[in-house]
Amino acid sequence: MTSHILALDQGTTSSRAIVFDASGVVKAIAQKPFRQIFPEPGLVEHDANDIWSTQIGVAQEAIAAAALTAADIVAIGIANQRETTVVWDRATGRPIHNAIVWQD
Repeated sequence: MTSHILALDQGTTSSRAIVFDASGVVKAIAQKPFRQIFPEPGLVEHDANDIWSTQIGVAQEAIAAAALTAADIVAIGIANQRETTVVWDRATGRPIHNAIVWQD
């Protein structure tokens, strides 16, 4: 097992993952855009399932591109949209509606 760090960046227009080795050298990067939803002028939403699936996808892609497995990841750093809000159903774990994006 090797020591690598996975950085996850869930941004306003895409999800990114970067794998670093113990010296801080970038070993792999993956990025996937996701759909912006504009229900009316001045409002911006995201499908919470798109956020989740793109973030999982880039994490898997970056780990694979670095020729690693999840066991090689010793730490994860996360950056997100901060003010974007998602309401989840406690019983099902599913989003009740689209995420309300910080740009609203």
